[in-house]
Amino acid sequence: MAKKIAIGGDHAGFSLKEPLAAWLKEQGYEVKDFGTYSADSADYADFAHPVALAVEKGEFDAGVLVCGSGQGVAITANKHQGIRAALVWDTPLAALARQHNDANIICLPARFIAEETAFECVTIFLNTEFEGGRHATRVGKIAC
Repeated sequence: MAKKIAIGGDHAGFSLKEPLAAWLKEQGYEVKDFGTYSADSADYADFAHPVALAVEKGEFDAGVLVCGSGQGVAITANKHQGIRAALVWDTPLAALARQHNDANIICLPARFIAEETAFECVTIFLNTEFEGGRHATRVGKIAC
């Protein structure tokens, strides 16, 4: 069964979100796009919250969020108790977000990352396992 991926982003992330969503589908993932659906000005929280909520509820295996810096969507998604959203702009960070933090949403900075690098980061993120052990203890201390 294909992994289910929730994706979303604001206007600044639109130009990266669109090819990412198409590419994920080509890779065999089941993808739901939570918007935005154009480059018209939009607020990142309007898309980060629905993606985070869908991942938090277990409706999706992972999430991908994109905005200009990646910061806005990461901050918003991390307001959800069951979410560990990681800001990623290179492949080592993508691996560590999963290995050490058990991140379930990857946040990408559209204005600071090349499309090919974004694809590589998402591939690593979706295919890297959480190491558990001492990292599980640490992750267990995150919730308030």
